[in-house]
Amino acid sequence: MNQEKVIVIDFGGQYNQLVARRVRECNVYCEIYSYKTDIEQIKAMNPKGIILTGGPNSCYEADSPTYTSELFDLGIPVLGLCYGAQLMVHVLGGKVEKAPVREYGKTEVYVDKTSPLFDDVSETTICWMSHFDYISKAADGFRIVAHTADCPVAAAENDAKKLYAIQFHPEVLHTKEGSKMLYNFVRGICGCAGTWRMDSFVENSIKEIREKVGGGKVLCALSGGVDSSVAAVMLAKAIGGQLTCVFVDHGLLRKNEGDEVEEVFGPNGPYELNFIRVNAQERFYSKLAGVTEPERKRKIIGEEFIRVFEEEAKKIGAVDFLVQGTIYPDVVESGLGGESAVIKSHHNVGGLPDCVDFKEIIEPLRNLFKDEVRKAGLELGIPEKLVFRQPFPGPGLGIRIIGEVTAEKVRIVQDADAIYREEIAKAGLDKSIGQYFAALTNMRSVGVMGDERTYDYAVALRAVNTVDFMTAEAAEVPFGVLQRVMSRIINEVRGVNRVMYDLTSKPPGTIEFE
Repeated sequence: MNQEKVIVIDFGGQYNQLVARRVRECNVYCEIYSYKTDIEQIKAMNPKGIILTGGPNSCYEADSPTYTSELFDLGIPVLGLCYGAQLMVHVLGGKVEKAPVREYGKTEVYVDKTSPLFDDVSETTICWMSHFDYISKAADGFRIVAHTADCPVAAAENDAKKLYAIQFHPEVLHTKEGSKMLYNFVRGICGCAGTWRMDSFVENSIKEIREKVGGGKVLCALSGGVDSSVAAVMLAKAIGGQLTCVFVDHGLLRKNEGDEVEEVFGPNGPYELNFIRVNAQERFYSKLAGVTEPERKRKIIGEEFIRVFEEEAKKIGAVDFLVQGTIYPDVVESGLGGESAVIKSHHNVGGLPDCVDFKEIIEPLRNLFKDEVRKAGLELGIPEKLVFRQPFPGPGLGIRIIGEVTAEKVRIVQDADAIYREEIAKAGLDKSIGQYFAALTNMRSVGVMGDERTYDYAVALRAVNTVDFMTAEAAEVPFGVLQRVMSRIINEVRGVNRVMYDLTSKPPGTIEFE
């Protein structure tokens, strides 16, 4: 990206992706790198600012993640958050030790408004604390600019060297004025102009794709979901007839979705794409037979996707590039961004087989969060009804069916999900809930229907609200709506005698079930 950039150095904390997301909300481009990234590589990127994230370790222990002190002498503003703040102080000669009182949750913080970090921030503000250790003595050259009742150094700064340490997490929504603080850092202290905008991203991406592809042939993995649809239209605008979109109906789509995708992107659709539909339902069911472990299911589905594409590519002739709708949360959750733990492999990231029969994979949305993908879609002129359709994972219903995947289980969850989505729309909730779907648990239980004993499956309903899909809270669906959904599913879907509602937030859960 040939523009101003802020770098996030990741020490393995749970909120690290949110840091990058909040920086981008300031219209400043941001990327995450591991703390193992060499200092010379950091220098070569010429960042306007550097942010050190939180992490689960104690910085004073010998084997804990650390970074060279040279980082703080580059003349580039550095902001340390939680572990990052403690590490900064520790490396520069201050003292960090076990806190006499652990702070966790919403905490009242008293700030010094003369600090540029706290410009336009209330003198007393609510922030999210999560730490066992604390800064007991600031490093030389630092002054304390925030404290709490139990934490004497909630923030410290060395304004002359543009070094700032914050013990709490400004990136989470629980910190009421956290966005202001991050804005003050990236736009004020770092002097970023705020040139990261979606119109320029789309324009530059189309230009870069055109230059990279040249006269080559491109095969696009089109699922019909938001991400792959935006990627397909972007490629179509860049290279036109050099693009062939392959839509694999793996039998794990929502009810009637295969036909709906073909209607939009097929020969009678508005985009004039080279479109191939591959009906591979039985092939996928056969591969998944007897498999119950979620990661194995994801890997199998991902590899089979690639094998289908390879076969289609051979029919087309020499294909140079494969396009996928990978987005940033896919990369991060697959353990490929920074130091975050592997949460789950995504079929188009961690699930790729070792040998892929293409010259190169193009992922034009790889650095975007979901809401940024939607903005890109609107910039490309894609209709709102497509841009804001319900998200759907690449492995499809394979990860909304707990345990073994069979054609019968697919039918059950398709029918239940269709009823759920229909009732949500009838209630006028489809625009206010971030994501909602039905999943099939692997639990069977005793029930009574028509005075007869049943022993059938339980369906779980999920509805969450989220901004960036990195964190989410269960949506408050009116009880009457849930009752109607329950009644219809039990009466209309053969094989179900129980319906449950999942209240779990992310974290500790994920949005999908597997």
